[in-house]
Amino acid sequence: MKRKIAALILGTSFVLAACGGGGGSDSKTATESANGPEVFKQNCSSCHGGDLKGGYGPSLEKVGAEHNAEEIQKIIENGKGNMPPNILGGDKAAEEAVAKWLSEKK
Repeated sequence: MKRKIAALILGTSFVLAACGGGGGSDSKTATESANGPEVFKQNCSSCHGGDLKGGYGPSLEKVGAEHNAEEIQKIIENGKGNMPPNILGGDKAAEEAVAKWLSEKK
C-alpha cells in the first residue's frame, strides 16, 4: 500500500514538473513572443514529444484533424486527462498561438 501511495505522489510530481506547472520563468520568456512552436517546445514537448509523437501525453501529430483551434485552446486552458489546467499560466496570446499552430496538424 505504501508503495502505491509513493508511486502516486511521485507520478503527480513528475507531471507537474515535466509539464511546466503553469508558469515558471521559462514559460514567461516563451509566451512573451507568442510563437506557437516555441511556446510548445518550452512548455508542452516534455509530455507530447518534440516531434508531436507523444510520450507521457498523447500524440498531437494529427490533432488538427480532430479539434479546431478553439477546441484546442479550451483543452490548454482547462486541461484534459492527466494534463493540468492553465499549463501556460493563463497567457491568452500563447494559448491562441499554440492552438492555432496545433490546429494545422492534420
